[in-house]
Parts: sequence; C-alpha cells; structure tokens
Amino acid sequence: MSTVIRFLKPLRGLVLPLLLIAAWEVASRQGASHAYAFVPLSKIGAGLGELLDSGELWLSVLTSLQRTCSGLLYGVLAGFVIGALMALSRIAERLLAPLYHTLRQVPILGLIPLLALWFGSGEFSKVLIVSLAAFYPMVLNTFEGFSHVEKRYREVGRIYALTPVQQFTQVLLPSALPSLSNGVLHALAFAWVSSVGCELFLSTGMGLGNLMMNAETGSRMEVVVIGVLCIGLLGYAMNQLFSRLSRHLLRWRNLR
Repeated sequence: MSTVIRFLKPLRGLVLPLLLIAAWEVASRQGASHAYAFVPLSKIGAGLGELLDSGELWLSVLTSLQRTCSGLLYGVLAGFVIGALMALSRIAERLLAPLYHTLRQVPILGLIPLLALWFGSGEFSKVLIVSLAAFYPMVLNTFEGFSHVEKRYREVGRIYALTPVQQFTQVLLPSALPSLSNGVLHALAFAWVSSVGCELFLSTGMGLGNLMMNAETGSRMEVVVIGVLCIGLLGYAMNQLFSRLSRHLLRWRNLR
C-alpha cells in the first residue's frame, strides 16, 4: 500500500488537468453549439496531427521562440544597464527614474498601435515590443538588487581597497545575483506573453499568435485550442527550465 502511495504521490498534479479534460469532453457532447466552443478531443487530436505533418506548428513555435529569445536578450541587457545605473548613481536615478516609472504604467500591448505607426508591423516592431516587456521587470529587479547590498559587504571592499570595477564584480554583482535571477525570470514570462500578444495584434509573418488568428478566421477552433495549449505548455517549460538552471547556478547561496 505504501509503495502504491509513493508511486501515485508525484501524479497528484495531474488530477485537476485530467478532470478538466473530462469536463471539456462532456461539454463537447452537449450539442452543436457546445461542440463548436468546446472542440471534441478527437477533433483536436486530428488537427494536431495535421499541423505536425504539414510542419506549420513547428515553424510557428520556432518563430515565436526565436522572437521571444531575441527580445528577451535585448531587454535584459538594457534593463541590467539602466537598473545598475539608477542604483549606483544618484544623478542617473534622478534623471531616469521618473521617466521609467511613468512609462512602465502603460500596458505593453497598449503601445502596439503607436509602435506600428512608427516602425510598421514587421519583425522589428515585434521584437521591440518583446524587448520592452522584458526591460521593465529587469530594470526594477536590478535596481532592487544593487540597492540592497548589505553594508558589511561594501565595507569589506573598502578594507581591501578594491577598485570600483573590482567592487562591482566581486562585491556588488554577486550580492545582487538572486535579484537579477528573479528579474530574468519575470522578464522571460513577460517576453513570452508579449511575443504571442504582438502576433495577435500585428498579424503579419509567422508565429503561434498568427496561427491562432488565421484559424479563428477559418473557424478552425481546434487549431485555436492547440495554439493555446502550446503557449501554456511552452511558457511553463521555459519557466521551469530557467528556475532549475537558476537554482543550480546559485546553489552556493541560501535561497528560499
């Protein structure tokens, strides 16, 4: 009995998804209108096989992931620089903080019409939107990380007469790493959501958002459901991957 319990314990997280799948299938059998809104699982499976055979799903996933990674890289790098400047320089904080805190109140997707007007609806606008989505949380976490370095660490740097560069690389940066890690994790989540969101608004090119928009136009609701599932599963997988990588790289710290 205890062996069975130990075997089933890791599977507890599947209970709710399985119940939701069963409820979905029941709802799909309640008439034509329900079958359109709640697509039968058999139809979703057939649609998935069709997308995999044609390669359209793979291409859409890879395009969205590539756009997310590009925007994430630019946003994280820019956010790190600006956040560090604001934390380590009073002048930079006074100059940049008011503008930053004002702009970050504007929803990223609310900027899409303006950015599309300025730069068009091509790849540059999409990557820019993703970069901005990653930029805001990275700035905030970088600023918090460098601002809350314990004074005793700074004093150790002064005792050893470290240069400003050495203090930054050997004292400030290691102390701020947990906050920086959280910043990248938050930036990743915002970048992925904004990447799919901008594809829905700027319906040019490839991507999961474009795939779902085209499917909705053609009344292919099973493809829309497949797109939603891919977005959720890929987002969860990226979050788990980075969380595990972060815990491994920062295992020398007492993180809780």
